[in-house]
Amino acid sequence: MIKVGMISMVLGMLKRSDNIELVNTIEESDVVIINTCGFIEASKQESIENILDVVSQNKKVIAIGCLLERYLDELKSSIPEVALWVKIKDYSTLNEKIEELFNKEVKIEKINPFVRLLATPPYMAYLRISEGCNNCCTYCAIPLIRGKFRSRSKEDILKEAHLLAASNIKELVIISQDTTRYGSDLSNGENIVDLLSTLLEIKEFTSIRLLYLYPDEITDDLIDLIAKNPVISPYFDIPFQHSSNPILKAMNRRGTREEYEALIDKIRTKIPHAILRTTYIVGFPGETDDDFVNLVDFTRKMKFDHMGAFKYSREDGTKAYDMPNQIPEPLKAGRLNKIMDVQKKISYEKNKEHIGEVMEGIVIGYNDKALQYSLRSYWNAPDDIDGNIFFKSDHELKIGEDVKVKITSAFIYDLYGELVE
Repeated sequence: MIKVGMISMVLGMLKRSDNIELVNTIEESDVVIINTCGFIEASKQESIENILDVVSQNKKVIAIGCLLERYLDELKSSIPEVALWVKIKDYSTLNEKIEELFNKEVKIEKINPFVRLLATPPYMAYLRISEGCNNCCTYCAIPLIRGKFRSRSKEDILKEAHLLAASNIKELVIISQDTTRYGSDLSNGENIVDLLSTLLEIKEFTSIRLLYLYPDEITDDLIDLIAKNPVISPYFDIPFQHSSNPILKAMNRRGTREEYEALIDKIRTKIPHAILRTTYIVGFPGETDDDFVNLVDFTRKMKFDHMGAFKYSREDGTKAYDMPNQIPEPLKAGRLNKIMDVQKKISYEKNKEHIGEVMEGIVIGYNDKALQYSLRSYWNAPDDIDGNIFFKSDHELKIGEDVKVKITSAFIYDLYGELVE
């Protein structure tokens, strides 16, 4: 029996084979499938390091994912020990390639998007509604990796959603490279509001969250739908990337600072308790001191609940790669530290506003050393991209259980509370 240690989108395919056992550690494995990322330099390096690490343990390695879309020839020549390289476009024949690798000793069915082995906690799941991107931001390699924007059919999305609901999933997280563009390429006129309205009919979901909302695609209809439906988390993940109009133009981002401010004001007017999260890129080519001051001012004025920032990463094949006035790494690092220091103060002040609030959510973890549980509410998204909500209970709680927690204290990134019986 061949044992495979992995966490990837092909788990569902492998679990249907009688000849393969999925295991949790590299040490137990005969084969390790590594799902690579080629988005920015740091993720590329991490993918390569992971491959080299597993190869050094004399394990048979199958490499898949984004990195191969751009650097397959170089990877093959530099790491010949990898047994099999499979690009995203070849996933439809991944089963056959693995069968051939093992001389037909294993029998594997094709990937089926409706057969998943969830790697997420048992109470939540991600639901991808589209693939690819048409925005062509000058710093971004996603269109080069994933291709043009393609919506999944509403029928397929709903079929998968019902399967997830039947698996006792309570928290549904809607994702794609451009979530708010959903349906723009479909002939039936469906859009993200139509899709969400139908998903709301699945009563098993107690929380539906949207991630990655492009600013100029956030319509009044979408805001109104979120405002009147408490099942949809009033959580707006809007990666503005910058606020200086010249930099936004150079990034090929639609919208201006003035339009962004108007959007934020509209959201907060219609949904006073809305949580706003954004991400920035600092050190983009040509970013002047004035551009950065503009970003700091925007941050202080808009007071985001959560904010993440990254140094500009120069990516092969993107328009920004050849732009003049590339920013030195030390200056990028200094600007990153500065903007994060600004946000720390804002986060602390925003978090203090929640003291006394009773938040409803799901128990997502327990720390047996601190003797405290953690909560997911509308305030924080999965995968630790935001802070945590910690609380204690006099009796044992189950992971995935619905609870209410009263916030009693706040820190820069985290909230603390007590269980409301």
